[in-house]
Amino acid sequence: MNGTTTDTARTFARNAKGVREVLSMKFETLSFEGAWYDAFGTPERKGVWFIWGNSGNGKTSFVMQLCKELARFGRVAYNSMEEGACLTMQNTLRRFGMDEVNRRFLLLDNESMEELSLRIKRQKSPDFIVIDSFQYTQMTYRQYIAFKERHRNKLLIFISHATGTLPTGRSAKSVMFDAALKIYVEGYRAISKGRFIGPVGHFDIWPERAQEYWGRKEKQQ
Repeated sequence: MNGTTTDTARTFARNAKGVREVLSMKFETLSFEGAWYDAFGTPERKGVWFIWGNSGNGKTSFVMQLCKELARFGRVAYNSMEEGACLTMQNTLRRFGMDEVNRRFLLLDNESMEELSLRIKRQKSPDFIVIDSFQYTQMTYRQYIAFKERHRNKLLIFISHATGTLPTGRSAKSVMFDAALKIYVEGYRAISKGRFIGPVGHFDIWPERAQEYWGRKEKQQ
């Protein structure tokens, strides 16, 4: 048996797993508590999450709260491709007290996907990567898959614009379907539509506004 054949056999052996082997595997998870657990349960700490919603519904506020929560479990890099380091971003960081997680939160000022990929490959790079927004990356679905495969040991969180109740653009829709955790934001509420759903299934970004919005919507139905 030559070297190539041996390598191929090893690859097949590594990729194929029996049911008992899979059931005995241990996965690293995020031990969410309180409202976070109620909404999203205990998700895996790597993979792809996808967050989308229309402007004015609390999406930015939710993402910042999520970053602060994730900073409890590791380091977060937020690639602000739309706003970058500007006054609006400064006000957002101040409003959510992000200085409390200063050493675990890194704001990237409109870093290209190529630069971001190099950063993630470094030793001791951030554990959680937030990319805002998917539309600004101008990635095709094929490019997204390649990026995801290069960084399988990280949690990649893509933020997306919405058209109606769906992400804007064909590639964004495909990424949404691929993501392990899909979070749709409407009426100051982040709703889990993915594979990780807690006992409540949603997170109220601004509880008073959310109750007002959804209460009004229920009456209209």
